Amino acid sequence: MPIILQVRESRERGVFIMKITNNLNVTNAMKVYKKSVKNEVGKVGSGNQPVDQLEFSTKAKEFQVAVSAFNNLPDIREAKVNEIRSRLEEGSYNVSAKEIAESIVRGIFVNKGV
Repeated sequence: MPIILQVRESRERGVFIMKITNNLNVTNAMKVYKKSVKNEVGKVGSGNQPVDQLEFSTKAKEFQVAVSAFNNLPDIREAKVNEIRSRLEEGSYNVSAKEIAESIVRGIFVNKGV
């Protein structure tokens, strides 16, 4: 029985797909392979197979609570904004140049991860 090769180009440029047909050995091998793949898929969770379990440590649970609480924080602290706004309007909000410079430097180091 002759072996027939079918070669065609895939949708991806430069990728070719080759298929061997009309070969009894290849056809029989593929039948056996397909049966074993189906059997492997069917065995999941049945019989003596142990069931996978996932457990989170106490620290991981605490971390998840902290992350959840952080994500629920408002982006803008309204009370702080209102306090500074009222102090600006009264003229009692004074920030030294040193405090401004320190905040800028601190921000640079935080953003760079230093």
